[in-house]
Amino acid sequence: MKYVPDSTADRQFESDNTVDRVGVDGLLSELDEYAVEQALQLKEKAGDDTTVTALCVGPEKAVDAVRKALQMGADSGVLVSDEAIAGSDYVATSLVLAKAIEKAGAEKPVDLVMCGMASTDASGSVIPAMLAERLDLPQVTFASVVETQGDQVRVKRDSDTATEVIGATMPLVMSVTDQTGEARYPSFKGIMAAKKKPLETWSLSDIGVDAGEVGLSVAWTEVQETSARPPRTQGEVVKDEDGSGATALTEFLVSKKFI
Repeated sequence: MKYVPDSTADRQFESDNTVDRVGVDGLLSELDEYAVEQALQLKEKAGDDTTVTALCVGPEKAVDAVRKALQMGADSGVLVSDEAIAGSDYVATSLVLAKAIEKAGAEKPVDLVMCGMASTDASGSVIPAMLAERLDLPQVTFASVVETQGDQVRVKRDSDTATEVIGATMPLVMSVTDQTGEARYPSFKGIMAAKKKPLETWSLSDIGVDAGEVGLSVAWTEVQETSARPPRTQGEVVKDEDGSGATALTEFLVSKKFI
């Protein structure tokens, strides 16, 4: 899961042109809530011996995103937080996540890595594929319908031109879209129960990642410059007092290349 700046808040950039994730309000990425929901539904179908672990990489405040997943019904949570991670690109982020998944599955192997289709701040959609490569697992992405029977998985994936039905066998990496069904709201019982669930914070050393492998200094991409959005200008009013309104409107649309 990803902890992202609230889209309704005034988002800012740091002096190094990275997104400010500390000085603004943040929350669990909405698209990742669908992944949490699907993981919980699979657990309910599989039985009590199945557990769901919510994993997030981010600043200390990102623990709020993990708590939200625990309140929804996840059994345990892990936050990987380390100052050296700041500014990491997709490559480094996938490395941290993969190592954390391996550590989480050291005692009990992980059957399914569930991801959202994208984050609401970057919309890259590449982390699931990178995780599959790093974990040496098959990937099934952009699932709009998920069905399971034991270790067998069947998903429906909708594209612009066709609908695909894909079958796979666990263990695997999966990403789901916002078409899989609404995510549940944490109940009062779930909020109270979440306070007693295990929630760990790991550093890079805990998962065996060297600080020199992550961060802005080794990122493959870099934001060169940022600028504030220009203020909204006043619109143009087209009057139709003498019957020329249609012509004036057409000329305006042509000038903006709308028609």
